[in-house]
Amino acid sequence: MLEQIRNGDGFIAALDQSGGSTPGALKGYGIGEDRFSTDEEMFALIHAMRERVMTSPCFTGEKVIGAILFERTMDGEAGGKPVPELLWERGVVPFLKVDKGLEIEAQGVKLMKPIPGLDALLERAKAKGIFGTKMRSVIERADPAGIEAIVGQQFEVAAKINAHGLMPMIEPEVSILSPERAECDRILRDEILQALDAVPEGQRVILKLTIPSNAGLFDPLVDHPRVLRVVALSGGYSRADACRELAKNRGMIASFSRALLSDLRDRMSDDEFNASLGGAIDAIHQASVVKE
Repeated sequence: MLEQIRNGDGFIAALDQSGGSTPGALKGYGIGEDRFSTDEEMFALIHAMRERVMTSPCFTGEKVIGAILFERTMDGEAGGKPVPELLWERGVVPFLKVDKGLEIEAQGVKLMKPIPGLDALLERAKAKGIFGTKMRSVIERADPAGIEAIVGQQFEVAAKINAHGLMPMIEPEVSILSPERAECDRILRDEILQALDAVPEGQRVILKLTIPSNAGLFDPLVDHPRVLRVVALSGGYSRADACRELAKNRGMIASFSRALLSDLRDRMSDDEFNASLGGAIDAIHQASVVKE
């Protein structure tokens, strides 16, 4: 799994919408709130969508080197097998989203909420064949103290994840709507570089970042010996825009969610579904491995 993530020519799919974002994801897929009345029904519908994606003939490690899962997805089955097992049989490395959502904004950022039971979750994930984890926080403004706090929190939790033998994926997302986005990018890069220098030898992290407003800004992160990969979130960009911006940045590969799944619909035939998903995978793969 380490070799696939380190050297694989592809991208990481984000299939980790959780409770708050699930109704919107289902609506985009063509399933309205009239189709479910309980959380269990809602999660069953989103799992069926994810299962359809994960078992599609085009969803393999040839172009999709990893996939980020919601906890319920990790615990579920696809194609009659536990999801992590099915994914790795297809060459796709499984990751688990471990954060529990965001605090209210303070100092221009939204820190992660506390993660109760993290140690037990990490041990359970490791036993199920999960390779790494992902955790998200958000930067809205170029407040140096806020960005320092967000990076500090991410790396503190990452150290716990590394201690369990799992690979942490750190995601301090800069909002693409921020009026101070370029300055946020710069401060974030410098804070991450400082934090990386304090990571013990032999440990590494994956960075999941908003595509920088100035192409090439994150090159020093791509080249840092403590960084396994730098992956990009789509952050609300359309697929075309996200791919265009990603292709400008050396060494960054995609980890898209909405930009990967946006054209899929519940009513599609299997042939239509697989053709649509395959087209999205091809476009995102191209932007990840072929740079301007």
